[in-house]
Amino acid sequence: MRKFAKIYLEISNLCNLNCAFCPGTKRKPQAMSEEDLRALLPKLRPYTDFLYFHLMGEPLCHPLLGRFLALAGEQGFRVILTTNGTLLPKQQEVLLASPALHKVNVSLHAFEANDLSVPFSEYLRDCFSFGQAAQGKVLTVYRLWNHGGAEARNGEILAAMEAAFPKPWQQERRGYRLADRVYLEYGDKFDWPDLAAEDGGEAGFCYGLRDQLGILCDGTAVPCCLDHEGDLALGNLHTQTMEEILSSPRAQAIYNGFSARKAVEPLCRRCGYANRFKK
Repeated sequence: MRKFAKIYLEISNLCNLNCAFCPGTKRKPQAMSEEDLRALLPKLRPYTDFLYFHLMGEPLCHPLLGRFLALAGEQGFRVILTTNGTLLPKQQEVLLASPALHKVNVSLHAFEANDLSVPFSEYLRDCFSFGQAAQGKVLTVYRLWNHGGAEARNGEILAAMEAAFPKPWQQERRGYRLADRVYLEYGDKFDWPDLAAEDGGEAGFCYGLRDQLGILCDGTAVPCCLDHEGDLALGNLHTQTMEEILSSPRAQAIYNGFSARKAVEPLCRRCGYANRFKK
């Protein structure tokens, strides 16, 4: 049995923002039902300990978030959330009361949205207030994955961060430790996989189907967290077992291709994130 470092379970593909960095999805707008979650969790449990309630969409939008966290906890999962941060004040009590919640990743890219409803300074204050309240309880990771073209407001962000978490900060491999279980993580801006993009060639590698797998909100299994349209559908966990999905010809071709450092799928050859593995 293959065990993954993490599985991305998309509880909703709905989002309250429209950020320039995010490609969004043309799939049917959908929020997973409790019935569907209950059906999927036991099928996922043998394959990972860490469950990300995210692929597309904003997980904090889901009206049953607290219930979903509780159900995942009952199955023994440790849950990670990736959020744009705008709903942290509304959901803070629910999040910090959940024993299953392991980590919250906050992507500080709301300045890229064209529909941010509060001043940016207020948004930052609310994001950092959550990290202050979560200290010692839940890992909080603030992400600035915008190196290489979108750093214009990073100075403003870092100044507000320092006010909330005074220096000195401890340098880490990917950023800084700001406080107890609170981190800043840097990363490069990248182009999402897109079938309309230029073919980057067959040579390539990815950790999709190695350390990660994605399940879209309709149960469709995909190799990685960047397949926002489900272009690499491997099967559906509502109608198939995980063993059937992972042993499918398409899944095997993707896995074996990357073992030979080859991207066999057109989408994988057009993935900007995977380019970092060529270095």
